[in-house]
Order: sequence, then structure tokens, then C-alpha cells
Amino acid sequence: MGIELTIGTYRYEHTEALFDGRVKIEGVDATLETEPLVSDLFRYMLEGRYGIAELGLTYFLRTFDLEDAPFMALPIFPNRNFRHSAVFVNTEAGIEKPQDLAGKTIGEFALFGHDAGVWPKGILSDEYGVTVDQCRWVIGGTDHPIPAFDWLPQPVPDGVHVRHTDDGQTLGAMLESGEIDALISVDVPQAMVRGSTKIARLFPDYENVERDYYRRTGIFPPMHIVAVRKDLVHRSEDLRSVYRAFVKAKDLAERKYIEGAAKQHMSLVTPWFSSLFEHNRSLLGEDWWPYGMRANRRAVDTFLRYHHEQGLSKRLLTSRDIFIPEFLDT
Repeated sequence: MGIELTIGTYRYEHTEALFDGRVKIEGVDATLETEPLVSDLFRYMLEGRYGIAELGLTYFLRTFDLEDAPFMALPIFPNRNFRHSAVFVNTEAGIEKPQDLAGKTIGEFALFGHDAGVWPKGILSDEYGVTVDQCRWVIGGTDHPIPAFDWLPQPVPDGVHVRHTDDGQTLGAMLESGEIDALISVDVPQAMVRGSTKIARLFPDYENVERDYYRRTGIFPPMHIVAVRKDLVHRSEDLRSVYRAFVKAKDLAERKYIEGAAKQHMSLVTPWFSSLFEHNRSLLGEDWWPYGMRANRRAVDTFLRYHHEQGLSKRLLTSRDIFIPEFLDT
């Protein structure tokens, strides 16, 4: 029997094989746990429940400003998403282009600098000249009130105005009413889902904008990594087993779609999925959800820069600071 480890990760299609036993973590007596809300996994990892767990990149990086940073990372990226589509605007706020966000009041889901916020704010700064200090920020839940996340550091840079929503307020309702001008959120406001004409995306043609972003940068933005408690970092072979298992589970998920193409993905309920799959594959390549450092270094370094520029890290961290050294060559 190998080392006993409790591992927390969301039950995605590319981690499913770890949960159902198709992929074993060799040499490790692993217990896999998940939660309905991925942020609960983050909280439990920070509170010491897991030895290894999925963590949002910003949640992970904030711990490096503690006196003794408790984690290092494996280059496993279980959650990634293009995020131009995460910016919503009130249609009466006079926001026609990204530059119009300057001087506006913007809501942000959960905390100042959530993972789905760091990316678009960095892009807005790099490509449109809109920086975080040019806006006012309101933090809260998109469609359900949430308290402040008091279980992790919440840095706010000098000169940036940030407040939390009042009790009972939601950012989606505030956006629809015009109390805030824009919203950056991992969740689509329910008012928009219901067809409200008061809310639109900043980038209405977001798919083509995001595809163009990938063509220019090669970045498919990672949101989360897999963190390891520092007292386990020396267990190199066990960690390599964990890494190999996550890769194998992800590869099985990709293979399902590759093999399904021969039958025009007849097992799926989405029409014309095969056309979308071919389109994506031609742009993103054979391994469109890569793990390891070589395929992700540019994306990671970009996020680290954004995190520092937005006042969320005291110093500019590098990949060598945050990843377990044995995995820098993956």
C-alpha cells in the first residue's frame, strides 16, 4: 500500500476517469473528493483538508505573500477558458468599445482579481490601455449574494477603489438596473439568460475575438492549477504518479472526441458538433488541453505578470518560484 493522499478536484469530464477508477494513481492510496462549488475545494485546501488539490491560480498565488507559502504546484491545468466572453455591460451605460470602461463602475464576481477577472483585466490593459486604477470596483455574487471570502488574502493596490456589495445585493441585478456599468464574471447573469435587453457582452462576437487572440498569442488561458502541500513536495515519485494519472485521464477525454469524429459524434446531443470539433482542432492542435510546462509557460508567465500588475502579488513571480522543480521540464 502506498502513501495515503486525499486529493480534491472538480469532477470534469477530463478528471472523471480518476473518480470512476479507469485511471489509477500508481503507488498511491488516493481518495478523490469533489464539491458542488469549485471554490469550496479552494477553501478546504487552504484550510488543510487536502494534501493535493485543484486551486484557482489567484487563490494559489496569493499564498506566496504569506510568511511561509504553504504550497507548490504541479503543471496540471484542470480548468481553462477564454475570457473575453466574461465581460458584460449595461446597454445604457455608453460602453461601445473596451476603452469606454475607463472611469466606469465595474462589478466583479467573488473577489477583486478572481481568475476569470485577472485575464480580461490584463487583456484590457495590454490591448486597450484600460487599467484597474481607472475604474471603481464592486465585489459580490452574480445572481446570489455571497459574503466576502475572508479565508484568503485580499490585497487591493493603492489608488484602487473596491467595495463589497451590500447585504442582499447581487451584481447581476445591479448591472441590469444600471447601478454598475459593467461586470466581469465567471457566471453569465441570469437576467441576460432570460433575454434582458439591458445586458450585453462587451465583445458580442466573442468567439471570433477569442480565436483571434489565440492565433496572435498562442494562449488558451488557464484558470486553475493543482497545488501540493510543501510537506509532500519531496515525494517525487508519488507526485509523478499523480501527474501521470491526471494526464492519462485528460487524454482519455480527448480521445473520446477524436474517435467520435469517425461517427460524426453521433453519441452527443449537440448538432453540428463535428464541424465545431474540426474547427477547434485545426486551431488548437491535436492536444488542445495540454498539461506540462512547455505548452503552458507563456500562458503562466502572462498570468503571473497580470497578477503582479494588478496589485495581487507583491513581487513578480516566475514559473520557477511556483512549480515543483522536477516538473519544470514537462
